[in-house]
Amino acid sequence: MTADREPGTSAAAGGAAGGQAWHDRLRAALAAGDAEAARQEAAGAHPADLAEFVLDLEPADRPRLIGLLPPEQAALVVEELPPEVQSEVLTVLGRERAVAVLGEMSSDEIADLIGELPPARAVDLLRLLREEEAADVRELLAYLDDTAGGLMTTEFVAVQDDLTAAEAIETLRRLAPEAETVYYVYVVDQEERLRGVLSLRELIVAPPDRRVRDIMRTNVISVPADMDQEEVARLVAKYDLLAVPVVDGEGRILGIVTVDDVVDVLEEEASEDIYRLGGTSDEEAASPSAWFRAWLRLPWLVGLLLGELIVARVIQGFHGTLERVEQLAYFIPLLAATAGNVGTQSLAVAVRGLATGEIRRREMGRALAREFRVGTLLGIALAATSYGIVRATTGSQAVAATVGVAMGLNIVIASSIGVLVPLALHRLRVDPAVASGPFVTTALDIVGTLVYFLTASLLLWRYAAG
Repeated sequence: MTADREPGTSAAAGGAAGGQAWHDRLRAALAAGDAEAARQEAAGAHPADLAEFVLDLEPADRPRLIGLLPPEQAALVVEELPPEVQSEVLTVLGRERAVAVLGEMSSDEIADLIGELPPARAVDLLRLLREEEAADVRELLAYLDDTAGGLMTTEFVAVQDDLTAAEAIETLRRLAPEAETVYYVYVVDQEERLRGVLSLRELIVAPPDRRVRDIMRTNVISVPADMDQEEVARLVAKYDLLAVPVVDGEGRILGIVTVDDVVDVLEEEASEDIYRLGGTSDEEAASPSAWFRAWLRLPWLVGLLLGELIVARVIQGFHGTLERVEQLAYFIPLLAATAGNVGTQSLAVAVRGLATGEIRRREMGRALAREFRVGTLLGIALAATSYGIVRATTGSQAVAATVGVAMGLNIVIASSIGVLVPLALHRLRVDPAVASGPFVTTALDIVGTLVYFLTASLLLWRYAAG
């Protein structure tokens, strides 16, 4: 199993120049086929730095470097690699070497790797594992990837509540080498139900003959196996935890989610939200193919194109108004762009608030009201600015009033829609990031253009009547 990563310095810690030097020496050793020199250069490098180095190599050279490393170090490096590269490396390594590397990896990392592989290759890798390890991995694969169960590791330390402090410490010495990490000592009863938690410090300073049940803390933060990984990450961040236990319906501890996995979740969720807000998919980053990337973007762009055709149809429906005052056409882009910018700002604020937990379900009405007030203030300011600029450039009070009023209305509508759409999706338990910027902008183009020409028809008629 993977050992805890000790704090220390990487070969690259001496600065950019030092980091480049070991890179160059390691690359030269690999090119010369000097296995011993390559091992020595890699020995002082942090696994994350070595993983970056591996990704910079040609695909054919990656398994060669991993094959030179001691199994424990190789496992740490492989765990830092993307799943597709992990699969590529382990496929090329010989069976004996692959077994040695997998044997040093934690069960949750192996489950993540196997979950990304084609079924035939996944079965082959499972066969390489010892029966006990394979059973742990199969258990983890039964949970959805984006849940606490899919995120947890089953390699943790728990002690019985009737042990003395001295007996618990002895148990730790025996079990710790098999655990992924020992941040906390969990306390269970005879039925393996979670009863409490201890820090290592609390256990060490306790009188040796004192029972664990008398020194443990009973208010344990735990999560169910089916909790969404984003909620798990939020809980870990809220309570500043290094690990959180996962329990079943009867309170039995199934595993733990460690903070390093939570960091990965936060990065993954942030990347996913950014891609969705841009109207594309996080699958794009994993593929170098221009055809595949274009295929992922095309459905969104076709949908947005159809949306803009609706805008064109709205404009066409008001051709009579445009024929009377052609200057109205000049300011369509001004209104559309400004409303789109305001809507995107509100969207970003709402999506972030929902993602971080700042906006809770019971506070959604308050968030909508706050954004409406912000939109009203922005609408008044931008309406006055637009009126002044249009009046100065066209000399027409009617056109200036039309643009100003439409601008104010569109800003209020845009800020409200920008926050309302993600709030509604959240209520429906759909990821709010689905409400991408392009989607909201296109919707605002349709609504904004309609508001503009309805305002123009009303105000120009009144000015003509006056």
